[in-house]
This record gives sequence, structure tokens and C-alpha cells, in this order.
Amino acid sequence: MTHSEDDQLQERLGYRFREPGLLVTALTHSSAIPELRAAIETAGGNSQEIRDNERLEFLGDAVLDLLASEYLVSKFPDWSEGQLSRSRAYMVNAQALVEAARRLGIGEFLRLGRGEEKTGGREKNAIIADALEAIVGAVFLDSGIESARDFLRRLLFEFALEGGGERMADSDRKSALQEFLQGRGRPPAEYRLAREEGPDHQKQFHIEVWSLGECLASGEGSTKKEAEQKAARAALERLEHVVTRD
Repeated sequence: MTHSEDDQLQERLGYRFREPGLLVTALTHSSAIPELRAAIETAGGNSQEIRDNERLEFLGDAVLDLLASEYLVSKFPDWSEGQLSRSRAYMVNAQALVEAARRLGIGEFLRLGRGEEKTGGREKNAIIADALEAIVGAVFLDSGIESARDFLRRLLFEFALEGGGERMADSDRKSALQEFLQGRGRPPAEYRLAREEGPDHQKQFHIEVWSLGECLASGEGSTKKEAEQKAARAALERLEHVVTRD
């Protein structure tokens, strides 16, 4: 990553690193390590200083869970543990991380191996979400919990609360559907993968939700979880309409 690219990404992040090497590591996918080390060894350098972002990702995941929990407890003092847990899952799930990573354009700045580059690694949901978690870990190591808190508040938490929290209130339709079915003596819903389309880095999953041998509804999304939530939402709307009509 060049100096100008480094400046561009830090501007997008709204955070300037005291130790820029942490950001470089956060953007280094494991596939790039063999090639980077070979290049450094050829130049006579110490290749062991090059690391991938997996340790930072591990740390960032823990920081993310902690600060999301703190934010929700502070913001919603009357919520139950269940509401807090479901809302935290919504705020920090894979889809939320992917969306945030795409808003920042993190894929442009990744360090990938040639093989991963050729297979569209810069657009793969798992890779860019992991890189974002690694950046969270890097921010925490660079200047502590307060900076990480401010970074996540701007990047994820406030975005999740757009529309007065309606996004989070609607975040776990699967649980709501199960409660609806159980309240009417029906067995739990079953989610079935109907089909998946597109290349690996742009998959679309089509999920159907079934109960008592009936397909209640279907949904699609870029992850199975997203598709399941959409299917559950559609099923709830259908079932609630039937109850209201009856």
C-alpha cells in the first residue's frame, strides 16, 4: 500500500494511526504472506516481521462484542437481556460488517496473494469483513478503547440505529416467527436452501421457510443468514395477515 493510499484509507476511516504498520497488517490477507516474505528475503530483509491479519481479527472481534454490548446497555436501559442479545447480533453480524466494509471501500486496499486476487478476493464478503474486524483490533492497539469506541460508534452503531432503531427492532425475524408458530401450537420453522447463484464472491442464496409441510415464504440475500431473516419476515407478514383476516 502506497503512502497516498494509506492516507486515503485513513481519511475514510476517520482515524489516523500513530503506528501505520498496524493498519498495513490489518489489511494483509494470509494468502499474501508467502509472496511478501519471498520478496523481502530476496532483498535481504527479515521476512518474519510480515504477518497476516488473523490475530488482529481475533482481537477486533472481541473488542466489537464488548463495545456493542456497552453501547446497547447504555442506549436502551429498559431492554431485556434477550432484546440486547438479538440487537447485538444484528449490529455485529457478518452482513453488517460487509456493508460497512463496502462503504469504506476496504477491498481496494487489501494485500492479497496472486491466487486470491485472480478469484475476486477483493470482493469476497468473508475477506473484507475479516479485514474490518482486524482494523478494529488495530485501532484498539494503536490508541486504546476510547478510540475504538468512537470508531465503531460512527461506523456501525449509529448506522444500525437509523430510523429510530427500527432496523434493530426488525433484526431477528427468525425468533419472532418461532414465537408466533409456538404460540399457535405449530412446530418450529425449517429453513431450506432452495438454490444459490453467482460466483463465489457474489453469491446470492435463496432460502425457503417451511412448517407442517408447507412453504410459508422465501427470501434471498448475499448470506444465508440474511436470506433466512428475509424469508422469516415474509412468512410473518403472511401469517399475521391471515390471522387478522380471520
